[in-house]
Amino acid sequence: MNVIAEVGITGPDLALAPTIEAVPSAAIQVVPQSGTDAETGMFFFLVETDNEGFDAFDAALADDHTVDEWLLVSESETARIYRICHTSEAKVLAPKTAEVGGLMLEATSEPRGWSVRLQLPDRAALTDIWEYCKDEGITFELRQLYRQDDWTIGGVTGLTDAQKVALTTAYERGYFSEPRETSLEELAAELGISPTAVGGRIRRGTERLVESTLHEE
Repeated sequence: MNVIAEVGITGPDLALAPTIEAVPSAAIQVVPQSGTDAETGMFFFLVETDNEGFDAFDAALADDHTVDEWLLVSESETARIYRICHTSEAKVLAPKTAEVGGLMLEATSEPRGWSVRLQLPDRAALTDIWEYCKDEGITFELRQLYRQDDWTIGGVTGLTDAQKVALTTAYERGYFSEPRETSLEELAAELGISPTAVGGRIRRGTERLVESTLHEE
């Protein structure tokens, strides 16, 4: 039996922490399907914001001491995929998670750092990660811990946690009501991201729900 840990991590040398702080309107997520290489420090990130936000994000990357080099891989009006190689001083949790036999199921940016969901073989592995964070000067906040019988890569619906939060919040605030009882701007203020990012999460989350529950191959 393994455990699922939902954790908040912060720290000045945490990967992309300076960029996250400089551009709070940008919603950043590690692309889970991409491979990671502990030797090169190269990762892929999905970034959601508006056009002005992307200009600020690119400028912040250039000043970020945790970023060695970056490449824009793909882009749309509201989302971009970046390939980022971290510097040697950047603190990254993914390699340590793999070292203890775990998976990083999801990592999304917060105002001061990252919210991550880890799938680990046991509590001892979680303790190892906590000790690693302590040694590296990373603030570690365990928010939820529960057991799970089987190893999984995604839920039944295939939604990310960020999409679940966006859709649930939109539903609870009456975004889907007729007439609407809230706006993207109000949802964005509550979630702490840009209206463009909220709209993207709702759109992609709805697409995944339809694909996983209604669409037949």
